[in-house]
Amino acid sequence: MNMQAARPTMGPESEGNQRRGVLGPMAALVFRPWRGADDVAAMALVANASNDADTVDERTSPEELLNFFVRSDEHFDPEADLVVVELAGELIAYGWVGWADTTDGLREYRMGGYVHPSWRRRGFGRRLLAWEEDRARAIAAQQGDDRPRVFGTWSAEARVGKRALVEASGFRPVRWFYEMQRTDLGAVDVPPLPDDLEVRPIGTDRTALRALFYADAEAFQDHWGGWTATDANFEEWLNDPKFDPSIFVVAWEGEQIAGAVINTISAHENAAFNRQRGWLDSVFVRRPWRRRGLAQALVARSLILLRERGMTEAMLGVDSENPTGALGVYERAGFRVAHRGIAYRKSWEESE
Repeated sequence: MNMQAARPTMGPESEGNQRRGVLGPMAALVFRPWRGADDVAAMALVANASNDADTVDERTSPEELLNFFVRSDEHFDPEADLVVVELAGELIAYGWVGWADTTDGLREYRMGGYVHPSWRRRGFGRRLLAWEEDRARAIAAQQGDDRPRVFGTWSAEARVGKRALVEASGFRPVRWFYEMQRTDLGAVDVPPLPDDLEVRPIGTDRTALRALFYADAEAFQDHWGGWTATDANFEEWLNDPKFDPSIFVVAWEGEQIAGAVINTISAHENAAFNRQRGWLDSVFVRRPWRRRGLAQALVARSLILLRERGMTEAMLGVDSENPTGALGVYERAGFRVAHRGIAYRKSWEESE
């Protein structure tokens, strides 16, 4: 699909109107393919300006964006599934589409994107969302009909404008998620490990890391949503600028991974907000080792490890309806809900 042709290009706009942020009737609006490393600095500016405008305390770096989008497999092709929006040569927005087969039996075409706050409320968000739905339908047309289809997207609760946009387009909330925070790492109660288990480092070779990657994916097959454990996603994980196996906490029974906490620290985000925050990015226990207190023990050891690395607070994300009791585990570990997010879906037929 020719991305630039997916939406009409408009003619030039007056220089005075550009400076004032007024969209004239002949604005030079272009939807074009991604140019890789040449675009990521401007894309990061758009994303971070949006975060600031929406009071979302996140920062993304050009390096993180490049690593996230350069991956390519059957679920996401950056040359076709990522679009950049320019107005008179200025990058003002971008969006992307991928797909996953979900644990509740659907094929979900997932859409994300940002519009710079200086250019909001001028119809660009609607046009970007329309491009994404068109692209999702083009992907679906090349696939079989083995699963019911839906559109999906995600929004932090604080992103009022995005929520209004997607809800006006027919998306409806289907699941709530929490970001939970522990603001003090000074006194941590560390429960013992279950019998026959020990915590020891994960190897840094690809074989050991792949085993951890697949153990994580396996554990989350019981959870709502869906995630693809592809080679491309494995490479993305390994090449994330925050990737640091030395702060992973892994429990073993012999040579079997029983569970783990994959911790991360974002130095550039901490510097931007003048804080020392660590993330428990993924907390998982595999089925044979559940209901024995392992998650609680791993979370506590992660807090100690983050404290030893100079962190003063910790965050994690959790499904509000998590089926394995994770919310209670985190509350007992001293975490409290700080922010909420919403998973949205839209029926396939509604946009036809």
